Amino acid sequence: MCGLTGFWTPARLNSPLEDVARRMADTLIHRGPDDAGVWMDEHAGLALAHRRLAILDLSPAGHQPMVSVSGRYVIAFNGEIYNHLALRGDLQKVGAGGTEPNAWRGHSDTETLLAAIDAWGVETTLQKAVGMFALALWDRETQTLTLTRDRMGEKPLYYGWVRGALVFGSELKAIRAFPGFDNAIERQALALYMRHNYVPAPWSIYQNIWKLPPGCLVQFSMRENRIVPEGRGAVRAYWSLREVAEQGLRDPFRGSDTEAVAELDRLLRQSLSGQMLADVPLGAFLSGGIDSSTVVALMQAMSSRPVKTFTIGFHEGEYNEAKHAHAVAVRLGTEHTELYLTPREAIDVIPKLPALYDEPFADSSQIPTHLVSILARRHVTVALSGDGGDELFGGYNRYSRAMRLWRGLSALPLPLRRAAAGMVRAVSPSSWNRIFGIAIPFFPERYRFTLPGDKLHKAAAIFSAIRPEDIYLRLMSHWEDPAALVLGGEEPVTPLTDPSVWLACSDFWQRMMYLDSITYLPGDILVKVDRAAMGVSLETRVPLLDHRIVEFAWRLPLSLKIRQGQGKWLLRQVLYQYVPKELIERPKMGFGVPIDHWLCGPLKDWAENLLDEGRLTREGFFDPAPIRLKWAEHLSGQRNWAYHLWDVLMFQAWLAKE
Repeated sequence: MCGLTGFWTPARLNSPLEDVARRMADTLIHRGPDDAGVWMDEHAGLALAHRRLAILDLSPAGHQPMVSVSGRYVIAFNGEIYNHLALRGDLQKVGAGGTEPNAWRGHSDTETLLAAIDAWGVETTLQKAVGMFALALWDRETQTLTLTRDRMGEKPLYYGWVRGALVFGSELKAIRAFPGFDNAIERQALALYMRHNYVPAPWSIYQNIWKLPPGCLVQFSMRENRIVPEGRGAVRAYWSLREVAEQGLRDPFRGSDTEAVAELDRLLRQSLSGQMLADVPLGAFLSGGIDSSTVVALMQAMSSRPVKTFTIGFHEGEYNEAKHAHAVAVRLGTEHTELYLTPREAIDVIPKLPALYDEPFADSSQIPTHLVSILARRHVTVALSGDGGDELFGGYNRYSRAMRLWRGLSALPLPLRRAAAGMVRAVSPSSWNRIFGIAIPFFPERYRFTLPGDKLHKAAAIFSAIRPEDIYLRLMSHWEDPAALVLGGEEPVTPLTDPSVWLACSDFWQRMMYLDSITYLPGDILVKVDRAAMGVSLETRVPLLDHRIVEFAWRLPLSLKIRQGQGKWLLRQVLYQYVPKELIERPKMGFGVPIDHWLCGPLKDWAENLLDEGRLTREGFFDPAPIRLKWAEHLSGQRNWAYHLWDVLMFQAWLAKE
């Protein structure tokens, strides 16, 4: 795993190209502490720079940027190509890349990738490659720069314009290091962030800087002393999840349950056979849930030695999955390491988050994710995770919740629902809490909610839903009207609000899984894991997102994913071949921390400083009134506004570090 950056400028810089490129690359040293390199085309005004975390081929033969044997292509590459040895075999059959094994300079996947591009071209190579990656490729013959990213978006890549120069990098901090960077904050992106707690692709927090979407590439060339195209460029997909999903729905898997279990087991082993390859120590995160337990169970079944597994524990029972992970580890016989943390140790991570995530990001599970990465890095250089199972196999609780809500709401006329919503909102949440407080002793145990007025007001917000996607958007939203909160911020259309990009499928559950896979997964989950781990020079790999597993999952009938209202049925059946059902079956916990309590206690002074009304007014990004109201209600215990406040706090902390 590595970090890449670079630039292309038709204008002369005040500093030598190499010095600029090295300064940009040095901001990414955490992504690649083992080696650094710069390659330049002085005549073109182009530089590629690289920081290396050596995983495959630790020798100098893996040094980057790397030039192809033909001399035509130069690459800066971040990621892993898991099938690169098979690609070498294919290349040798046609006499490319050397006809004998000893004709290769080394055994890095970067060298294989370059030889494949030389032989087959960029897009064919990308379609043949199995892996996670982001890369910048310079074609010296056509003077064309290609930027591309893996299918599901595991590895990040930003690009855009700074004072007429095309700049790019694995993280924004490298782009900010380009001379004269002064790009303003993009308020449309800020509005999106306040809704989703992350900035979704293709936006970034800066004007004229974008994220390359997953599965896409963009190319630039020089024409009449100008780099073209301007703006975002002609972004195009070399692999489309929508096409994969719709093809899978047209051609569903028709085998039996037993055959489906066997096929998923085979595909998982196929994925792991590539992802367990490394020339450095390797392990896995283990939460004790379905996804990570399945990955670890198969790793252990395929390994002759105990797999190294890692878990973070909390003394607060409602947030602690460590005891479940320990039980799974004992059953599988892994070499398990767990660390129980105090609230103080978790809170001490918070000042590091703005620099670590480099862009406003407010999924509070970023804290334990970074802590478990620190733990793992003491023992290994590569860690596998179980991310992706919820999106592929229907595991999120919100899917069943949205379905129940829509079935109930759609049975009532819209005018009646709107009238009911008005009646609910006419009574304040605190008044509802008092009303329920009197009646709640007479309710069944499962209906004795904390802050019932808060929940009732949230429910009222979805009463006017016209279609099920409206409910889904509400469930995925923090601030429901961010354009009113962000001064001068208009909220752009996204896949969640644009019906033209929705999956052509009659089943709402499948449509939600698809939307999660193109928004929440790459925008939140994969960003969280990448930055948390790479911040301590730990490579993470996600076996469930092997595109062959993704394509198989979209061929599965919904009945193989959801049974009796429970998600991930097929994944569970694979796991139960290795771990007893009773060790796994329990309510889904997530990977969180008690931010709501911390804001009223040890984080109160820190938060008050960032949420100060005068400060908010001076900075000029937010209307202070709704923020101060939510802060007061949260401190008083009237409402739980932890998610909304954390969004503001993470932006404010990032802004202070910018």
